[in-house]
Amino acid sequence: MNKQKNAWPALCAFLSFLLCCISAAVSFVSCKAAYEQPVILWTNQSEFITYAELFNATSEKVKVLVVYKENPVEAFPPAKDEELPDIIVGPWLKNKSIRGNFMPLDYLFDDQLLKRSIFYPQLLKLGNVNNKQYLLPVSFNLSALIFSTDYTDLIPDNYMLNPDQIREAGALLNKKNGKGIYTFMGFAPRWTPEFLYQTAKLNGADFSEAAGQDDTFIWNQVALDKTVAYLRSWTETVNTSTAAEDDYQFKYLYNPHIKWITEKHCLFAYINSSTLFSTAPEKLHGVDFRWIQKDNKIPIEDDMISMGMYKHSKNLAAAELFIVWFMNTENQKNMLEWRSDLNLYTNTFGISGGFSSIRTVNERIFPIFYPALLGNLPAAEYLSTPNILPANWKQIKTNIIVPYLLSGTNTNNPEPEKTIQQLTADWKRRSY
Repeated sequence: MNKQKNAWPALCAFLSFLLCCISAAVSFVSCKAAYEQPVILWTNQSEFITYAELFNATSEKVKVLVVYKENPVEAFPPAKDEELPDIIVGPWLKNKSIRGNFMPLDYLFDDQLLKRSIFYPQLLKLGNVNNKQYLLPVSFNLSALIFSTDYTDLIPDNYMLNPDQIREAGALLNKKNGKGIYTFMGFAPRWTPEFLYQTAKLNGADFSEAAGQDDTFIWNQVALDKTVAYLRSWTETVNTSTAAEDDYQFKYLYNPHIKWITEKHCLFAYINSSTLFSTAPEKLHGVDFRWIQKDNKIPIEDDMISMGMYKHSKNLAAAELFIVWFMNTENQKNMLEWRSDLNLYTNTFGISGGFSSIRTVNERIFPIFYPALLGNLPAAEYLSTPNILPANWKQIKTNIIVPYLLSGTNTNNPEPEKTIQQLTADWKRRSY
């Protein structure tokens, strides 16, 4: 009996060892099987073809295959005969129509494969649902105004401008001839409808996805009314009328926005960071810029890029390796270097067409490739993320929000010709 008792611990140890061996063998076989298939990455970001090539060149075990989807949100559910994706990269991934397709990624942080601290916290928070991290931020863009360095004395030294400063500086350069016709106009908000939209965001219009099924989106009408009144007053007090602004634009501002500045037809022109920094440096000679802000908040553009893992993927272990590789500072530096060596810098900006979601990449690496950013990077705490928006927000903005703002800020109209509800109904009739 005593011999049996003494043998029991040894038997347990042997069985435990045997189970570990079996487990390791099964794990090895399953990992090997998983890595035999390439990681399928769905995206509308063409830059990921280059990133996949770089990853594949440095990875022996795992390969990535990029499948282009014009709008990844509309690609779900996958077709029956279609190979399932492992990773999805694109805009609008958090809206209610698609977010249920992703698996939580908290284990990447729990296992120390990634650190939360590398990301801008507000960008990371945007991919969190019910305290679970379903999406990782990839890249984002900001709105800016460009101007000729000949007018630097009129522009505050700070790397940001608020709407009041833009209005005041523009007014200083307005000139008329003896017939009362403008020979120079500093800036008009309506010249670029995107500026109207960004001003509405800065003023708290608060566009976001509706919680219910009946409404497409919601907004703050009071803030929107104040925005329209502010912009109308800008036109009337600084530029006389919408007709005067339109006339000046027709005569002088028919070229791309950068030429407005280099040919000195106005003080400011609206541009976003993607367009600005994907422009060949020789075309930006004598051009400077400032970020658009209000109350120390710089709004991130709506279509920021995120990354998620498909919850029905059969290749998650391999997909994880690519995600961890992609979110590495040194690897993102290599991505920028490789693209620069291939002379692709004129086609796209930064990481996936924008600033990286990794703070150190922007602060330490971007100024090497984009010297204009040295001393001009916005402070991390100033970045303001967009609300969750419908997957078709670009169409909504184009067909509803922008027409409303253009109509409301037209000084020939006493008020907007149609309400947002009426414009929404018109758009739905045309679309459906």
